[in-house]
Amino acid sequence: MNLPRSLNHPQRLAIASEIHSRPFMVIGAPARVSHLAIHSEEGGEWHERALQGLCARFGVSGPRAGAQHFFHDFGHFRIKWERHTEFATFTFVEPGRGGADFAQTAMRHVPMDWLESLGASVVVASHIHAEQGEPLDLADERLHTLFPMPPLVGSRVLSGGEIWTDFQVGPDGFSRYLVRDTGLREAQMGRLVQRICEIETYLMMALLALPLAREGIVRLDGIEEDLSDVGTQLCELDIDGDAEQLLHEISRLDARMRAMSHATGYRFSAAQAYHRIVQARIGELREQRIEGVPTIGEFMERRLAPAMDTCVSVAARQDALAHKVSRANDMLRTRVNLAQERQNQSVLESLSRSARLQLKLQQAVEGLSVVAISYYGIGLAAYGLKALKGWGVDVAVDQAIGLALPLVCAATWYGTRRLHGKLHRLGVDKVGVVRP
Repeated sequence: MNLPRSLNHPQRLAIASEIHSRPFMVIGAPARVSHLAIHSEEGGEWHERALQGLCARFGVSGPRAGAQHFFHDFGHFRIKWERHTEFATFTFVEPGRGGADFAQTAMRHVPMDWLESLGASVVVASHIHAEQGEPLDLADERLHTLFPMPPLVGSRVLSGGEIWTDFQVGPDGFSRYLVRDTGLREAQMGRLVQRICEIETYLMMALLALPLAREGIVRLDGIEEDLSDVGTQLCELDIDGDAEQLLHEISRLDARMRAMSHATGYRFSAAQAYHRIVQARIGELREQRIEGVPTIGEFMERRLAPAMDTCVSVAARQDALAHKVSRANDMLRTRVNLAQERQNQSVLESLSRSARLQLKLQQAVEGLSVVAISYYGIGLAAYGLKALKGWGVDVAVDQAIGLALPLVCAATWYGTRRLHGKLHRLGVDKVGVVRP
């Protein structure tokens, strides 16, 4: 019974093929191996063009567009190409017997003009000499001939192999590895060679962060000094002082920190990922010590680990300093806000005083208004009483006005207060305050 293709998840086959996308080469000793890792800011398209150019020189069809790996036998040598996130690797393998040194390498078949076309992009270039034989020890004169520059690093690996190297870039621009089959099982030599290539490649990719870290230390020292000056000015700044220049300086420091984080964040994170891969690949070697020389794991622990610790410390210091700049910015803005609130409070108090004065003036005007209205009211009443007296009505005008005076004043005062209260309640309703 076959599973219908329609039942497959859209990504199932692509994910399944990814597991087998980077198979190791089958290499038997003796063999000569040359390995290149190239890094370019242009990305994967540039790496693919480099491979297509090499294939064209030998009249071979290159891989399809977007391929992640490529393997082909060119006759005199075989090539394995792999595309990674930010670099690509070329591994050249020439089987057969050769000299006991690195006088002949697999790279001699590669056109020189193609190598020159790579430009300043090679981060790893190494020669690996694979051979069979009995285990060597530190007293073997051949080791000192092949690796004259100390320190010499070596170990027994995979319960049947040996690795010797000095991790030095020689005068020819290549590092050198001697890999010996002293009892490896079938296909283990290919895996061992691949692990060596991966260790050096990921080692160099991890160390790309170290120059940035060293440069970052100098830049962070300058930013910390500027931030310290800003902190001193912030302590001495009067709450009512002009903080615009200081705020501009903190904003400039914040912009510098953001630019630095943007420039180094990816590289520091990638360095940690590459470092973990190096440690994993060294662990897969299952190293056993050769008396008198450090193992690859010990060498990396002494040389690579401090570099990675430097990158980690710079990244942590960078984050901490960015937090300090942000806090200084918040503190200054808080002080500016407090100053603005005090100014607003002073304005409100001034408005409140003005309102109280206006109320007192209004009350004084209201008293005068009661007197004036009462005066005119009594005057109108007097005219009416005089008119009645002229029509023959016996009215004591003066006595009547005297009696009406307090009544008119009281009625005027009461009417004015009631009108004032009504207008006040109308104003409260308009501003949305609910009256009890």
